[in-house]
Amino acid sequence: MTRLTTFLAGTVCAVLLAVSANAEEKLDANTVLASVDGVNVTLGHVVALRGRLPDQYQQLPDQVLMDAIVEQLIQQTVLMNAIKGKLDNRTALGLENEKRAYLASEMMIRISETEVSEDVLKSTYAERYDGAIPEQEYNASHILIETREEAEEIIKLLEDGAEFATVAKERSTGPSGPNGGALGWFGKNQMVKEFEDAVLALAVGEISPPVETQFGWHVVKLNEMRDTAVPTLDDVRADLTLELQEKAVEEEITALTAAAKIERTELVIDPAIIRDVSIFND
Repeated sequence: MTRLTTFLAGTVCAVLLAVSANAEEKLDANTVLASVDGVNVTLGHVVALRGRLPDQYQQLPDQVLMDAIVEQLIQQTVLMNAIKGKLDNRTALGLENEKRAYLASEMMIRISETEVSEDVLKSTYAERYDGAIPEQEYNASHILIETREEAEEIIKLLEDGAEFATVAKERSTGPSGPNGGALGWFGKNQMVKEFEDAVLALAVGEISPPVETQFGWHVVKLNEMRDTAVPTLDDVRADLTLELQEKAVEEEITALTAAAKIERTELVIDPAIIRDVSIFND
């Protein structure tokens, strides 16, 4: 919605036709907010469009949002009226695609809004997490340098009593250097393999021999280890609900597709034709 984005980014314009309703006046989807050459913009149009806006716009104050949507719909209606009766084949087919996409999206929303029962959530959680073994996380620091010789020199300094964090601040070329080389907590498969293998081979407090990765040479220190807690149902409720809703959509699409009578035309077509806009020429 480029025009709405532009509108919201600038000064909020006044709505061309404001709603003047008192407490006794009943508002419904057919309540007219504006009219453009006889084409009405209704409250229903505004509410429907609001529901499909990106999340960042949903957080705007209601008055700002309403004014912007009404203005947007007015401008769209002006443009729509201007093109009426002037639709070429390409535009008409594009309009069919937009309708198809909108209705398909609406159907997917309706399927996904089917309530996920507590029993289904609990059984899915049990399948996923009952008997799960806590994984380990690691807290490590490193000093990144360019050559093995530099790494060996740094290890000698550390063996002679130099503080790891101090040497990292002075010598490390990595972004964690100013922070004493600290990388914070991470789990398996979050670091490149050579680095992870070096960490897994260390005891807490131990410093690695030189480790080479695609980024250079590292001297690694393992600061701490801990087991990750198995999440509770409430911890993962939102993620599991979304996952089950997405699964329901996929299953419904599969079922509807299987039930539909689909006939594919057997034509041999050069796929490059999808770039040929001359097919619309009369």
